[in-house]
Amino acid sequence: MKDSETAVELAPTELLVCTTCRMGQEIPEGGVRPGARLMSALEDMDWPEGVTVKPVECLSNCDEGCSVVLRGGGARWTYVYGRLTPDMAGVVHDGATRYHATDTGLVPWRERPEHFRKNCIARIPPLELPE
Repeated sequence: MKDSETAVELAPTELLVCTTCRMGQEIPEGGVRPGARLMSALEDMDWPEGVTVKPVECLSNCDEGCSVVLRGGGARWTYVYGRLTPDMAGVVHDGATRYHATDTGLVPWRERPEHFRKNCIARIPPLELPE
């Protein structure tokens, strides 16, 4: 980096992963739910500084695959994505990394992973809307 360039500090990003998602399946007692398997795969990945992966219980999208939330501070929009499977950790990582690189959470549609384009459950405005 040149002396005249300054590093842009990105607001923290949280990736919330529903660990109770069962993808509409009956899970035997003691069985590992698909959401917990997705969480485990995501925990094992290398994340950019400022991205935190957190487990949460029930995002109320139980029969529509695994669900995740991307949220950040400031003027960032929050997104809820669903219809994920435990083997889609790479897709989630790609989408979360792109989200984290923005100031607003608004990743251009064509730059989002294809699954994110077609499986957005909700888009929630930031608490502080820009004027």
